[in-house]
Amino acid sequence: MSIEYAILGLLNWHPLTGYDIKKMFAGSAAFYWSGNNNQIYTTLVKLHENGLVTREVEVQEDSPSRKIYSITAKGQAELKKWLLSEPEPPQLKNTFLVQLAWADGLSSEELDALLGKYEAEIQMQASMLQMQKQEKNIAPSGKIRDAYINAAQARTPREAVLWTMIQENWISFYESELRWVRKLRKQLSAQ
Repeated sequence: MSIEYAILGLLNWHPLTGYDIKKMFAGSAAFYWSGNNNQIYTTLVKLHENGLVTREVEVQEDSPSRKIYSITAKGQAELKKWLLSEPEPPQLKNTFLVQLAWADGLSSEELDALLGKYEAEIQMQASMLQMQKQEKNIAPSGKIRDAYINAAQARTPREAVLWTMIQENWISFYESELRWVRKLRKQLSAQ
């Protein structure tokens, strides 16, 4: 996924600051992106220079000024062009599997401890997504309250279905991963 299109999509949904975008990337499985924070701000500058977004500076008395970005008609056209492009197949990049491939050199206790840590992390991610699914994420003012979005914030019923199903996709991934690691631990304990 190109960060440019992720940012354009977020701005097409709602005007945001760079900090808002950073929080959304950090707090949402649906907007997963593994770059650094500087890339967000660099990309926003590039999108602004190319006329794909506008930037409004909001002066605040007790805080630094905020730069609020909004998508332009040119940015919406570029986003739509990307949305109509050929979908990419999912890429499974799970570094834990590479780590696990060489784990035969560990003692049974060390291997079980490693798998236990992985299981706990996966359980935490699944639980977090389940909690996010339950919560309402719009503050009374209509501003973003949390770092993730869900169907409660959707602009249309169809968008609510899309966001719900994306969230369910991630939940089912973590639930499947939990079943897998538990099965692996059970098989190893029978050795």
